[in-house]
Parts: sequence; C-alpha cells; structure tokens
Amino acid sequence: MADYDQELDATGLNCPLPILRAKKSLAGMESGQVLRIIATDPGSVKDFEAFARQTGNELTDSSEEDGKYTFLMKKG
Repeated sequence: MADYDQELDATGLNCPLPILRAKKSLAGMESGQVLRIIATDPGSVKDFEAFARQTGNELTDSSEEDGKYTFLMKKG
C-alpha cells in the first residue's frame, strides 16, 4: 500500500500552478490524508514549505531526484 492517499502530477508546471493544484486537491481530502505531489519547478521546494506554514498542512517529506521534486503533504 502506498504511503499517500492521492497523487498530484505537477511536472512541467511553474509557480504558482503546483501550489494552486495542491490546494485544490487538498480541499477535497479528509484531515490526516496525505497528498503526494511531483513537480519539476525548483522554486516549488520553498513554495511548498511556505504553503505548509501558511495553511496548517504538514509537509512530511520532500525529496529531489533527477530534477523531479516529490513532496508529501498531510492535510491539517
């Protein structure tokens, strides 16, 4: 079983689109569920850290491999 409930592919999208899509996805999820986001915008690292602080959602994991950034965001 995957360690997340929903996945958002934001590859090829530039700021602020990955954040906006994540916000929309999280809105339809239950508290405690985890959204996995895949992005290619290097700016998304700082964006998702700020987004988590501002929204009360928890960024539980953030990693980068071959120019792809993966985030796990737990809905607050």
